Amino acid sequence: MSARTSDSSREIPEATVARLPIYLRALTTLVEQGTATCSSEELAAAAGVNSAKLRKDLSYLGSYGTRGVGYDVDYLRYQIAREIGVTQDWPVVIVGIGNLGHALANFSGFRSRGFRVVALLDADPERRGERVAGVDVRDFADLDAIVREHGVAIGVIATPASAAQDVADRMVEAGISSILNFAPTVISVADGVDVRKVDLSIELQILAYHEQRKQAEATTRVASEVTA
Repeated sequence: MSARTSDSSREIPEATVARLPIYLRALTTLVEQGTATCSSEELAAAAGVNSAKLRKDLSYLGSYGTRGVGYDVDYLRYQIAREIGVTQDWPVVIVGIGNLGHALANFSGFRSRGFRVVALLDADPERRGERVAGVDVRDFADLDAIVREHGVAIGVIATPASAAQDVADRMVEAGISSILNFAPTVISVADGVDVRKVDLSIELQILAYHEQRKQAEATTRVASEVTA
């Protein structure tokens, strides 16, 4: 799967698209540190990738480096932000204002990276009237009107798994075409709707797998040293 660049018909591989926000974050940190230029090796180290992969990824965007000088950090940051669409203000709705929904609503990274939470929605009547991060919690039934009023294209699902599919269906019907799903379940959507899934328990299980392997290798190493 790939995405087209904003300025040409050239396609960017999906794996590269997934790394662009990582480069953007690294470049933002470098700007905040007062760094004006950096080499591909320095940027790769800041982003946690190898430099060959970084240079390949950036080649899809154009030629922004200068031989012997490197990259203009602030200019490259702008070009990547423009490519992935965060130089504009994206209105976002969050559905499900439990503990996770509260945490997401209070996440300052949304505002600093081009996303503006315009509505917090919940089906629980007891949540109505709450104010989280300066935004009132409203009835989920207001979704259609909010999408029309703010031109919302991105929705975040932070509900229990049992409600996620119904919420996704309602989002799509209202005109939302991109969904970030934090519910621990797989949702089905129509063609043309993009879904990104974030499952914290799966990420922890992956870490547990690697930790288990490290412990097993350490045990094997100790045993071999004892018998040597």
